[in-house]
Order: sequence, then C-alpha cells, then structure tokens
Amino acid sequence: MNLINQISNKGLILDGAMSTALEKQGIDTNNDLWTAIALEKDLDKVHMDYFKAGAQMTITDTYQANVQAFKKHGYTEEQAEDMIAKAVEIAKQARDDYEKKTGIHNFVAASVGSYGAYLARGDEFRGDYKLTSKQYLNFHLPRLKVLLKNKPDCLAIETQPKLEEVVAILDWLKANSPQIPVYVSFTLHDTTKISDGTPLKQAMQKLNEYNQVFAVGANCFKPFLATAAIDKMKEFTKKAIIIYPNLGGVYDEFQRNWIPFNAKFDFRKLSQEWYEHGARIIGGCCSTGIKEVGQIATFYKTISSQKSKQKENLNLNNDLMKFRSSNI
Repeated sequence: MNLINQISNKGLILDGAMSTALEKQGIDTNNDLWTAIALEKDLDKVHMDYFKAGAQMTITDTYQANVQAFKKHGYTEEQAEDMIAKAVEIAKQARDDYEKKTGIHNFVAASVGSYGAYLARGDEFRGDYKLTSKQYLNFHLPRLKVLLKNKPDCLAIETQPKLEEVVAILDWLKANSPQIPVYVSFTLHDTTKISDGTPLKQAMQKLNEYNQVFAVGANCFKPFLATAAIDKMKEFTKKAIIIYPNLGGVYDEFQRNWIPFNAKFDFRKLSQEWYEHGARIIGGCCSTGIKEVGQIATFYKTISSQKSKQKENLNLNNDLMKFRSSNI
C-alpha cells in the first residue's frame, strides 16, 4: 500500500521525538546542531525503536541538519552534504530492515526545518525573522537538493512558523520536483493562528493551491490545543490533517532544553479524540517517545478491528442477498 492510500484507508502513525530518544542514548543535544550532532558520532538507532513501537512513518534526523550549520562547526560543504544524505539512508535502512523482519512496509519523511531552527534561539516558535524568497531558497536548497537526491518517501516541511517561508519552498518544489509528496506542519501561536500571527484560515487556503501537499497541520505545541486547532483547519481544507504535539513543556531558548509540564497525557485517548475530529496522521514531537507512540498505535488497532468487522458484515450482507436471490 502506498503512502497516500494508507492515509486514505485508516490514517498513519507518525513517530515521536528524535531528541528525547537520542538523549536517552547519551547524546548531548544542547548545541546549535541539536539532534544533528548524532550524525557526527555515527549514532542513530531511533527509527527502528519507533517502528517496533508501532510508528508507520519515521522522520529523518535532518530538522537542524543544514549545510550552513555544519559549516559553522568546521565541516566542509561536501562533509555536510554527506551527513544529510546519511540521515536519510539511516532512516531508509531501518524501514527496509523492519520490512524484512515483519513484512510491514513503512515510510520515511525527510525533515525540512525552518530558518528559525537554524538560528537555534527558539525562533521556530515565534517566526520573528524576515527574509526574501530568494534568501529563503539560498538557505534551504543545499539541504533540500541532497534530501531529494536520496529519495525519501516524502518531505516533512515541519515546525514552520512562517507561511511565506513555506511558500518559497513549495514554489520551488512545484517547478523543480513536483512528483515528491509533501506535508506541511506549522507551529502555533494559538488555535487560530500560526506562530508569526498568520491566521490558520489564510495558511490552509494557500496550501490548498499545491497538489503535491498531501497533508497539513501542526506540531510541537501543547496537546490540549490540538482538538480546537484540528477543527479550525478542517474548516478551510480537505487535505489530510497531521498532528504531533509535544508533552506540553516550555522551550528554554537560553538553556536549550524543555521545562516539563506537570501533567500526564494519555495519547491513546487523545488520539481517539483527534481522529474523531478529523486528524489522520498522528504522532508526537518534543519530549514524546516510544510510550506515546505505543499508545497511539493501541488506538489505531481499534480502527483496524472496526474496519475488519465492517468488512465482515458487508460480506455477510452480500452473501445473504445472494442467498435470498437464489431462493426467490
């Protein structure tokens, strides 16, 4: 089953945080490369763990892995491109290894973080920077071209605070790589606006213009905002809705870590609520892990069970109709 059919059939389970999993493996992500530091150390076993927990699509470790950031750390452009390519290959290898073991085909989304993420000051949650379309492309294209060359299943233009930055990327893709499926996920100012203050209505209506965008939504925001945000987005788009919140913490841009939120979230119950309101791709962002992905997977199993019963009932009804027809 291909990606679009999978989403149309019953939806898709996204993975959880890259940073949380790497920190549990002993990687210090408190730097301006963030999770991309793991690529320097040749360590990233996160994708397989998420597949085992029930994820059906994993996101590459390229959110903050851009050529400019690597060059600031003393790497050459060629070395930076090699590490970005490596991130995609690691995720694809985990996908393929998992399929060999289980027969289940999963998917890889190549992460495209914002210019604000490169600044490493929390700007992806504010959107308080301004570039021209040309400047956005000068920043994004070195990484984007490497990602495309390494053939992920789709692109994840994620954690985006500004519509104009997303539009610059999508316009380039439309002209140069229209075949690659794309999803777009914003950070939120509240349940009606993305982080730079652009109304969700305006953002959704603009993204409706791009056929290769198969899903739109939000990530890295507090879980209790999700339902209202889904409802608002559903008013203005027929594209699939993607949602992957964090665990409700606050990002400390000076210490570069998350201040935990004193509440417990049951992602099985939340996933059911979000699904019933129209979300079709559900996962977790910062501070989430295999526990939350496993809870989401538990809910999705109930969808599979319901669909199986519906199919059985349909087949039974068809058999009864045939029996009655043959006995008239």
